[in-house]
Amino acid sequence: MISRIAISDISPAVFFGGEFLAVKAIPGERVTVSATAIIEGHEKLTAQVVLHSSNGKVISRSAMTEIWPGSNRYEGEVLIPAEGDFFFIVEADSTSAYRTVLGSSEKYPIRADRERALVGSWYEFFPRSEGAIKNSDGTITSGTFKTAAKRIPAVAAMGFNVLYLPPIHPIGISHRKGANNTLTPKDTDPGVPWAIGSADGGHDAINPELGTMLDFEEFVAIAKKNGVEIALDLALQTSPDHPWVKSNPQWFNKRSDGTIAYAENPPKKYQDIYPLNFDDDYEGLRDEVLRIIRLWVSKGVEIFRVDNPHTKPVHFWQDLIAIVRDENPRVVFLAEAFTAPAMMHALGKAGFHQSYTYFTWRTSKSELIEYGREVATHTSAYFRPNFWVNTPDINPFHLHSGNPAIFALRAVLASTLSPSWGMYAGYEIYEHLAFKVDGEEYVDSEKYEIKVRDWDGAAKKGLTLAPFITQLNAIRTANPALQRLRNLVFHTTDSEAIIAYSKREGENLILVVVNLDPNFAQGTIVHWDTKALGINGTTFEVKDLLDGATFNWSPDTYVSLDPTRPIGKVAHICQVKL
Repeated sequence: MISRIAISDISPAVFFGGEFLAVKAIPGERVTVSATAIIEGHEKLTAQVVLHSSNGKVISRSAMTEIWPGSNRYEGEVLIPAEGDFFFIVEADSTSAYRTVLGSSEKYPIRADRERALVGSWYEFFPRSEGAIKNSDGTITSGTFKTAAKRIPAVAAMGFNVLYLPPIHPIGISHRKGANNTLTPKDTDPGVPWAIGSADGGHDAINPELGTMLDFEEFVAIAKKNGVEIALDLALQTSPDHPWVKSNPQWFNKRSDGTIAYAENPPKKYQDIYPLNFDDDYEGLRDEVLRIIRLWVSKGVEIFRVDNPHTKPVHFWQDLIAIVRDENPRVVFLAEAFTAPAMMHALGKAGFHQSYTYFTWRTSKSELIEYGREVATHTSAYFRPNFWVNTPDINPFHLHSGNPAIFALRAVLASTLSPSWGMYAGYEIYEHLAFKVDGEEYVDSEKYEIKVRDWDGAAKKGLTLAPFITQLNAIRTANPALQRLRNLVFHTTDSEAIIAYSKREGENLILVVVNLDPNFAQGTIVHWDTKALGINGTTFEVKDLLDGATFNWSPDTYVSLDPTRPIGKVAHICQVKL
């Protein structure tokens, strides 16, 4: 029933599955709350947003202001104090010479996850490639956890705090794929890590080629000493050789002839992989997945990158993640869901902490602005983005030239637009060759073979982006504004080749200008919205955090960026002196 003071259209609110679910937040994050409030007649209203702990204790009471006179739309903010569950209520009142009328909204839940759920710099490598050796006869000796651990300090030195590993489990033999996805592999081909399971075990086992469980535990310990968390791939699928195929045949889809159906994503076929069936023994399969997650959590893993979650029931993830959260709220799930936006958003509402995004394919100024506003404003209550510049599956068309400037500018965009971003190994040495002209697969893809990279040789020749990546991550770490999502504001420029945006958190104000043209110098006037920036005056002093230069900028500032000069000149990342 409508109350005397009608309070409606409250934002943020996440309504899904017939109920209001928790808005996503982290400790220290400011969440803007807006609502419409009306009362009959000409009486004036005042409104406030009240934050409560889960047990109902009032934590804060913040005044809301009318966005513009006569709009009846009020806005305020709540500061999330700690991890845990909270709820907010919008209250409004009207006081006149004859009476006081009070009104309040329903409760709207907020859940504050640990910081890593929103903020992180991710790096991906295949352990079997790190420390691998190419022998004189052309064969390759696989890297192991022991050799791969030697790469961790370099990953940490670049400023990455999450190291994501593709599946580390035994790899099936049946229908094993060879180099470049061939169906006729050599005996020495290592197989695709996502074809999980063999006589050596399944999702709870270590690929013997990589070492032992004890080796893995030491690998995790070394990462921790270097300030890096390990993220494991949770790929709910199997090879035809997985122990589940014999022990639990009801967990697989059958063809009409009784054989198990392999995975397909037309036009791609995955003859070496069996998808799972969640219909015939839902609780049994769910409990087995829970057992696997608990095992790896016991080994020090608190982040899981989930492979293709959109091909599994959404209610399964809601069920599973809720159970894990109750047991250990530190566990973070990243959805690798390159699919329809509605499904990506549903997975976020169901409990996933983060998701891969369409950033990888957003290249023009208009596309970046539209998508940036979408993730920062429209979907931020339930969908946290992780901007990846590349993945083992995705070698974007814009990287195929190998031009270092395009690698640099895409890294700037990913690391400053989103509080979480990611990079797959090889990006820093400009790996770019495609399997075919019209495709986004890497030639000699690491999914099918072991790669031997000469990191030291590339560094000695200056053929590496690593110093620039290190700088970007250092800037992110030093500036709280870049560790937030909802504060992204775009500013007008007179050129389609140059994009400008800002982020502010308290007294930390960062301005970013990027030349989207990797081949030619571009100049334009940037029209800074000083009201949105929260600054006054005709000029303001900024320091470029990439090269240390200082400038006096005005609301209308001419900027020129030349990608043919040192890599840093693809962008300005400036801190405003307030």
